[in-house]
Amino acid sequence: MLSIAMNDMNDSTPASHSPDEKQRLDDLEENLTFQQRALDQMNEVILQQQNELTKLRRELTRYRTEVDRLAESGSGDDLPHEKPPHY
Repeated sequence: MLSIAMNDMNDSTPASHSPDEKQRLDDLEENLTFQQRALDQMNEVILQQQNELTKLRRELTRYRTEVDRLAESGSGDDLPHEKPPHY
């Protein structure tokens, strides 16, 4: 019984691969490399978009602050209520 178990362990060693297994392994490695490259490129795009979002949020906050400041100061209320020139 012990010899059967030893034979089973020896059969599972990757020492001898058939050509089909070698090709399959090569294909898997190629696919993994391609997917890793694609993942790296997508990650770079996501980082760029995050930086742009951060910049746009800061700009939006600045604009909101400026609009609030102008609203509080009453700018625009001093304009005369005149009819537009086309009347």
